Amino acid sequence: MAKYRICLIEGDGIGHEVIPATRRLLEAAGLDAEYVTAQAGYEYYLDHGTSVPQATYDAVETTDATLFGAATSPSGEKPPGFFGAIRHLRQKYSLYANVRPTKTRPVPGAYDNVDLVIVRENTQGLYVEQERRYGDTAIADTVITKDASERIGRYAANLAMQRGKKLTVVHKANVLPVTQGLFLNSILDLTRPMTDLNTSTMIVDNAAMQLVRNPSQFDVMVMTNMFGDILSDLAAGLVGGLGIAASGNIGDKFGIFESVHGSAPDIAGQGVANPTASMLAAVLMLQHIGATDVAARIDEAVNTVLTEGPRTRDLGGSAGTEEFTNAVIAHLK
Repeated sequence: MAKYRICLIEGDGIGHEVIPATRRLLEAAGLDAEYVTAQAGYEYYLDHGTSVPQATYDAVETTDATLFGAATSPSGEKPPGFFGAIRHLRQKYSLYANVRPTKTRPVPGAYDNVDLVIVRENTQGLYVEQERRYGDTAIADTVITKDASERIGRYAANLAMQRGKKLTVVHKANVLPVTQGLFLNSILDLTRPMTDLNTSTMIVDNAAMQLVRNPSQFDVMVMTNMFGDILSDLAAGLVGGLGIAASGNIGDKFGIFESVHGSAPDIAGQGVANPTASMLAAVLMLQHIGATDVAARIDEAVNTVLTEGPRTRDLGGSAGTEEFTNAVIAHLK
């Protein structure tokens, strides 16, 4: 019997290319795993009328972790019965911590000495999707609770204690003292007794500027859902873009790991997608389930290929998905 069971969800668009590429890498790295494939996303909805079937819930719940490819969410008014697959899975399984490491990689244009993690509260804020419209007025609720704020604060603080013992709480409590104030103060109350932890606060607009001016000042940053969504993409731009950005959606029981890029319908099916983000999401997944040796080998092999080439076209090269994957496999140690 295999040591690990991994659920693989390709999703939409280039998910059908980057997930198989990552599976090939995991197999080449010798991970002792059984793979369970499942379906979710907009393409599945168009064929079956739902974004996530019961079989996918069963697969997520009976495996050690899930690797997710990419999901499409149509803009504008959503079709009847459609829901965003990855957002739905985050909510269903209370994957409250969205963890986005941002680290300097050997790619053109990357800032030097960046090594930070953005921890984003993943279940509340504006992304509860509670919207309504009254004629020409549209209103969206934002939901912040003390329990959820403490929960994400505790996760971020524990992570910071494992790293540089430095935590920055990002907020907008100067304008939104009730909702953002509750988030901010819940975390500050939680971390105050942690005397070994250097906890500071920063208003979100200043945090955006400081990330661009001097990202090396940050270690672990924690914030609400929308702020985390925006700033983590900004941070990815400092180190090479979304093609190398990975994230984990982590709860007390389940974990779903994903590349940050979208489904990229403009290049889907052409064999040119960059699988790096999916491979680095697999590294996060392996670290989460305890397969740290395999994670380290894959991370090192990816870094070697990013340094020596071949690179995919989003990183200034001309390699396709298969050529890049073959190169990473060849550099496994």
